[in-house]
Amino acid sequence: MRFLPIGPRTLLAELDDLDQTLALFDALLADPVPGVAEIVPAARTLMIRTAPGVAADGRLAGAVLARQPAPGTPPNARASETVELPVTYDGEDLADVAVHMGLTEAEVIAAHQETTWQVAFCGFAPGFAYMTCDDPRFELPRRPAPRTRIPAGSVALAGRFCGVYPQETPGGWQLIGRTEVPMWDLSRDPPALLRPGVRCRFVARRAEVRPSAIIPQPQPRQGLRVLSTAFPIVFQDEGRPGQGGQGVSASGALDMGAARRANRAVGNPSDAPVLEITLGPVRLRADQPMTLALTGASPASVAGHAVPRGAAFAVDAGDEIAIDPPQAGMRSYLALRGGFRVAPVLGSAATDTLAHVGPEQVAAGAVLAPANRPATAAAAAEPEPALPKPGDLVELPVTLGPRADWFTPQMVQHFLTQEWLVTPQSSRVGIRLQGEPVTREDATELPSEGTETGAIQIPHSGQPVLFLADHPLTGGYPVIATLRPEALDLAGQIPPGARIRFTASADFAPITPERPA
Repeated sequence: MRFLPIGPRTLLAELDDLDQTLALFDALLADPVPGVAEIVPAARTLMIRTAPGVAADGRLAGAVLARQPAPGTPPNARASETVELPVTYDGEDLADVAVHMGLTEAEVIAAHQETTWQVAFCGFAPGFAYMTCDDPRFELPRRPAPRTRIPAGSVALAGRFCGVYPQETPGGWQLIGRTEVPMWDLSRDPPALLRPGVRCRFVARRAEVRPSAIIPQPQPRQGLRVLSTAFPIVFQDEGRPGQGGQGVSASGALDMGAARRANRAVGNPSDAPVLEITLGPVRLRADQPMTLALTGASPASVAGHAVPRGAAFAVDAGDEIAIDPPQAGMRSYLALRGGFRVAPVLGSAATDTLAHVGPEQVAAGAVLAPANRPATAAAAAEPEPALPKPGDLVELPVTLGPRADWFTPQMVQHFLTQEWLVTPQSSRVGIRLQGEPVTREDATELPSEGTETGAIQIPHSGQPVLFLADHPLTGGYPVIATLRPEALDLAGQIPPGARIRFTASADFAPITPERPA
């Protein structure tokens, strides 16, 4: 077993195969390591995240190693349910898969249907199950470059795994077909159709699908009215951590410090939902008296009078609030004293834009109702940090790893010394960077493994992607470095046109386990 660094509170335990990985995962569930907050299993790794104040160091690695089962220990028996999934075999990559397997397309389809696939683990996105099989012919590479858009229901193959994309997302697997059966449905209990241990058989026919139950949400008549917005606005809070093993991202505010400052300014708890506003302009109207606070990138005014940045301000019924595009930074956070009335999803009001979990995005015409929860005395305005502008150079500290050793030392230095341009193709999912490519000497495939917020993934194109709050929970491209947690707020504010240089305080090295005391 190897232990690879991800950050001060996260490490990666790497094993030889899937059976060893799942056996260790079961052992850690049966005999938990104190201080471990979450474990994300994958094909050959466990991503282990600790609680605040607990270091992901040699002592943690030693405690995990001490729980490793004896060689040959099988994973615990899991669910025995079998799901039959109807598929239309018309995927864009079916012909390429046939060439890789040395079969005709008809033979690929027959082999796919004859195989019983079993869910080993979940990740990437809610409802995405990594299903494995015993047929070695399905050991297939990913595409050379991921697609930016894969339709929901696409059935795909990569690395002897089969998966069904639950939502429209980017992805790099080989597409062979599609199904109409929803993989993730919040009106179903549990929401995921395919869960660890479930077996799946694929059949070539159309599915009979009933519509999901829709719980109507009452539309408020009064509140804070969105008159116009250049970009969709999203609700955010501190997120829904602890559910990564089921493919559910923590999500949450990209600039958590700014969101918390806005809540403190109006006397709310730090985890109260706020509005995350990207760029601008935005125009709002209050239908009733209320107290608000705006932090982050943009300036605001009421009836043409500037509002002090970060301070609570009162508005009367009929007042209009104008939030202008920022001169620096990307995102602003609007808090309402007493909070917004918004229904939580899986315990949080955060909107995950990749997984489509959480409240709907807010557009022009929406009316946002106050929750009128108890609030404390408003805090004084706190200083707003300086934010980067287009053209600025931003230095971000990283921990090298967990896969820095997949690159030559010269290429790691190339990654660290280059100034990377932030492209407009960036979002809450991640920042796409442009520069001289980071290349590898071979095209070896990485089995899918957990990815931390702040992971810097290098796809075959060699152009890095810096994962932000709504990133996929697992990925199959090597992560050369991971942003330090204290730099995540700043990363969420870097606009297109700015440049990034990554800095590392130490060279890459695996973590040496220490014997438990």
